[in-house]
Amino acid sequence: MKNKKLITLVTVCLVLLLALETSAQVKQIKAIGLYTFARVKGKIPTPEVMKMLADRYAGDIKYGFDLAGYGDIYLAFIDQLKSAQFEDTFWNPGERVQWMLFRSRGKIKVTGEAEWAGRVPVEVFAVKVRRGFKTYTFIIPKPCGNIALHSVVEEIPDAVCSLRVSPARANVGDPITVDMSGSQYAKRLRVDILDKQGKRVAAKDFAPEAARWQTKLDNPGEYVFRGIAISFGDKTSTNPCEGKVYINYPPVGKVVPGCLNCLEYVGRPLTFDATGSGDPDGEVTKVAFELTDANGLVVDSFVDTERPFVWQKTLLKDGNYTVAVTAYDNEGVASSATEDSRKTIKVTRKTFFVTLEGGPMMAHGSYQAFGFIRTGMYFWLSPDRASLAFTSGAGMPFKGAPWKPVITANLVGNVHLGPFFTGVGVGFMTKERSDRKEGIDALAQAGFTLSKSYLTIWQLFFEFRVPLGRSFEDCHKMCAGFRYNF
Repeated sequence: MKNKKLITLVTVCLVLLLALETSAQVKQIKAIGLYTFARVKGKIPTPEVMKMLADRYAGDIKYGFDLAGYGDIYLAFIDQLKSAQFEDTFWNPGERVQWMLFRSRGKIKVTGEAEWAGRVPVEVFAVKVRRGFKTYTFIIPKPCGNIALHSVVEEIPDAVCSLRVSPARANVGDPITVDMSGSQYAKRLRVDILDKQGKRVAAKDFAPEAARWQTKLDNPGEYVFRGIAISFGDKTSTNPCEGKVYINYPPVGKVVPGCLNCLEYVGRPLTFDATGSGDPDGEVTKVAFELTDANGLVVDSFVDTERPFVWQKTLLKDGNYTVAVTAYDNEGVASSATEDSRKTIKVTRKTFFVTLEGGPMMAHGSYQAFGFIRTGMYFWLSPDRASLAFTSGAGMPFKGAPWKPVITANLVGNVHLGPFFTGVGVGFMTKERSDRKEGIDALAQAGFTLSKSYLTIWQLFFEFRVPLGRSFEDCHKMCAGFRYNF
């Protein structure tokens, strides 16, 4: 019983092996024209006739391609057949095709691998159809119009790299566009950004369907954008694929004030010199000056578009100020703030003046008239509010004996209320007559400022002198005068 089962199993296996071997065998074709796909009567057909037949039997062709497992190239076959080059050639004895589409009893059928076993070559048309990177060669025997797939060759082209970089010249932080969309036959793209020393500063991988990229460069100088394209066969492109971008060097601003500790410069022109500003790869076309006070508030500004880049500014208030310059080059790029482009200065007001005063004076004792002139020093204790004046000089009587020339000296402190001022002090005067005594006087002054700048002051004043330790009746005096402080 067991032997029978074993014999049966072996028999079944042998039958299956025989069937597989038979199915795997190459079909030997010794005659052509028995099972025609589309019989052509008369003379050997032209390519135009074959194209017409293919169009007429398009549905059968699609069915046959599906049976052969090549339905994916049907559309390419039908489309390219319209303009394909039909090559006259031969199907030689022993030459094989992968499959052949034919018609048997009205039905479309497809052989497996088939070999021409005839004695003489068969005239055929050869047609090439391309889909993707594969080239399919079909042969069509002229007597029957059958369609046979002769060979399939995969032809993966080398990738061609295309790289466009714009703009070619830019500033730090400007967007740089890299476009590799013109590359061909690539499955992957890459660009490397190299500085002047050849050091890679950035890189980017692309897919061919998204081959544009924007980037920025933070340092000036020349950069090389080097691209490569990787083919579907993993080969790197060999054609030159580079672009260059020059990133503009920004200008450098530099300012030199005429002074840093600007003593008594209120009311006097200050000079800010920016001629030292420059640009490493271009030229400075303008310089913007800005002056701020100690609180950071802008006091004034100035733009100079011609060399020399110099600004003169007169300040009317003392204090600490900062002058800053911004240089612009011919690309419109502005310089950055540096120690050289910002300087702080201290401006003080003039508080010490040389003074000159003179005018008429009346001395009691028939009120004899004198003319006096004095010189000395004038101080602002608090500018425009309080001052101190020290003067000395001489007075000459308009008559002779017993009147005589006098020498005077004054020290007066004044309080200023706008243009008006008043003050008190002490003075000294030698004897104005031979029968009187020299001595100390108490002084009172009142006056009016006629004109004033921060450098000069014109004043009109009235003075009354009260003698101390001497007769008021005999020794008091009054005078009027002009005072020039400079």
